[in-house]
Amino acid sequence: MARKKHGPPHEEHEGEAWLLPYSDLMTLLLALFISLFAISQTDQTKVSQMAQAFSSAFNMGGPSFFSQMGPNPGRQAEMPSDEDRGNSAYIQESQQLDEVKREIDEYVKQNDLEQDLSTTMTDDGLMIRIKESALFPSGSATLGGQAQRIGPIVANLLAPMTQRVIISGHTDNMPINTPQFPSNWELSSMRAINFMKFLFTLNSKLNPVRFSAIGFAEYRPIADNATEEGRQKNRRVEILIARNTQFNPNEGMKDAQGNSTGAIGGSGQTGIPTQMGGAAVVTPPPTPKSNGQ
Repeated sequence: MARKKHGPPHEEHEGEAWLLPYSDLMTLLLALFISLFAISQTDQTKVSQMAQAFSSAFNMGGPSFFSQMGPNPGRQAEMPSDEDRGNSAYIQESQQLDEVKREIDEYVKQNDLEQDLSTTMTDDGLMIRIKESALFPSGSATLGGQAQRIGPIVANLLAPMTQRVIISGHTDNMPINTPQFPSNWELSSMRAINFMKFLFTLNSKLNPVRFSAIGFAEYRPIADNATEEGRQKNRRVEILIARNTQFNPNEGMKDAQGNSTGAIGGSGQTGIPTQMGGAAVVTPPPTPKSNGQ
């Protein structure tokens, strides 16, 4: 009886289901390394695209991140963002004020006026601060001292500018009671007015419509009035070149005159002091423009 032939023994093979998670793992590792590479280039545009692509991919499909990849030249010069482009007027004005500050600081250094005059950039604009002793005798509103040296440089720098100029007088907390100045309100206001009028005599191109004079008396101290040194710092005249623009990333540029917290310039009021926002304010009456005014 012939033997029945049998085929080769059947070998059972393991399933190939492991290939699926393996390929997923490789894909995730590749994506991880690409992400690290992209982040190392500090390219914010690519990072944003990558985040959107991963968000879409992990939410059941969507555009592939790899289709958006392109040659990356590496670290490039930063381009102005939409926010910067929207505030170009603010940036340009800041550069203008910085240049004025640099010129004043250079003049102060060359003429040894560091103890009498200083400049500071603030959110409101460029602040020029002059000590009382450089402009007025104690208890007086008559110009003297270094006024003939300081006035011309300030007037010439202000002439071509379009910003509002607010000149404010400040005193210490020592009371004064004279026939001319019954209180520090009158003294601080008159000092601001006299210095403003002095600037007009130095440069005929200054436009009075842009100028305001304010007296704050002793109510805006920058130092402690308990010491003589502090009182000397508080007795001062300040010239604020107020910004025309404000930095606002959400709403773009805003006109500072339209949103002014103290709209005290160019109001067309007569030269009569009034109490306004804790200060005696004087705005010179507008004059017909001529000779470049």
